[in-house]
Amino acid sequence: MSEDTGSQKVVAPPDLWRRRYSQRLWVSDLLVLIWVVFGTQIAWFGMGQADLAIAGGFVDDDISYWAFSAALIAVWMLALTLADTRDHRVIGAGSAEYARIARSSITLFGVIAIIAFLTRIEVARGFLLLSLPLGILVLLFERWLWRQWLIAQRKAGAYSARVLLVGSRRSVVEIANELLRNPSAGYHVVGACVPTGAVADTIEGTTIPIMGSISAVSRAMRVAGADTVVVTSTDELPADKVKEISWGLEAGRQHLVLAPGIADVAGPRINSRPVAGLPLLHVETPRFSGGQRVAKRIMDVTAATLGVIVISPLLAFLAVSIRLSSEGPILFRQTRIGHGGREFTMLKFRSMVTNAEDLLADLAALERDAGNQVLFKMRNDPRVTPIGRIMRRLSLDELPQLFNVIGGSMSLVGPRPPLPAEVEQYADHVHRRFLVKPGITGLWQVSGRSSLTWDESVRLDLSYVENWSLVGDFVILVKTGRAALAPGDTAF
Repeated sequence: MSEDTGSQKVVAPPDLWRRRYSQRLWVSDLLVLIWVVFGTQIAWFGMGQADLAIAGGFVDDDISYWAFSAALIAVWMLALTLADTRDHRVIGAGSAEYARIARSSITLFGVIAIIAFLTRIEVARGFLLLSLPLGILVLLFERWLWRQWLIAQRKAGAYSARVLLVGSRRSVVEIANELLRNPSAGYHVVGACVPTGAVADTIEGTTIPIMGSISAVSRAMRVAGADTVVVTSTDELPADKVKEISWGLEAGRQHLVLAPGIADVAGPRINSRPVAGLPLLHVETPRFSGGQRVAKRIMDVTAATLGVIVISPLLAFLAVSIRLSSEGPILFRQTRIGHGGREFTMLKFRSMVTNAEDLLADLAALERDAGNQVLFKMRNDPRVTPIGRIMRRLSLDELPQLFNVIGGSMSLVGPRPPLPAEVEQYADHVHRRFLVKPGITGLWQVSGRSSLTWDESVRLDLSYVENWSLVGDFVILVKTGRAALAPGDTAF
């Protein structure tokens, strides 16, 4: 929000939205904890008076559970504040916000248990055992609701950091396009400064103005009302320019972000270690320990087996529908490349005519200029049967791959299993996707599926391999379920 007073332009404080959002989170957190803690107390003890049992004589008077619950709410709110769960750096994207809520809450109850043990104050175990998990779950749900609201606001251009990009023209274009593709991240680009300083020009493919050279950063921030400088590269910047930019920022209200020249590497593998005053950025190589692989395998077998049992009526219905609707086998078997570059037979419900492979070469020749030189994708593929089109749109043709998961050749979540012909065209770095088992679903499926280009598909697969975690797998499975229920235009 701004207003003109003569020739002087007054811009509202750039961090105002951060304070407002944090205040809203504080109020809603308080309401949640009041509802959970007092609600649990009433459910456990009723509306009457109940006192804590004190065995050691550390406290002269009885302590009412009403007073204890009020104190618990106060210290729980304090724990959430000390853990920075409402910090603008963690809200709106990623799992850090949720992890901090869970970690601080569990730590708080651990401290309460230790204090109660040392002072011999008997707190009803049922009361605590209900309050802790219920409080965490409701807090997480509340924050998720707020995040959906925040994402909607950010897509409309509000509640976002106003960003000025600084760096070489090529790097500015790359970062600008990424931020434009992901408005929910909360970075709204309002301008750029490049070495050439082509004022009145715009960043290629966008309407973002170039506001001068890299020596005009302070003025550009004032004119654009920016509160964040993102240095996209230092290749063409003077040696001390980044330090000079940081010195010119207003403490607490303006922020500096450095974009390293590495992509798709998640937080746990990145560590900043100051050495002799130099903030060195250490990027650990991806590690897949035996324990991680065992945990993933246990989750795969358990979930896939339960899935087959639960959806067995659906599997039978689809099998009968395929048999009655067209000639040919119910299952389609195809050789794919899996973990370690080894071949395996992938199962799918047959969704095409029986001579589909024979027709592939002619159809592929028509699709060479579709933006994907390796994967064949056709929106209205004439080889697909009517029942197959329905199965593909809802991803039902993939269900037999649950048996691949049980057999060990696939995982629930992983890179897309490629054809041998596709692997022959791979660049060397793409072979890193074979470090893990291929998956029924993955980042590629929840990020656009058939609308992705080849380069985008590779980037997402490698990002998964580089940053795999059980929590990440769970998030992808949840997004897959949501995408299957509302497939949109990317499923065909």
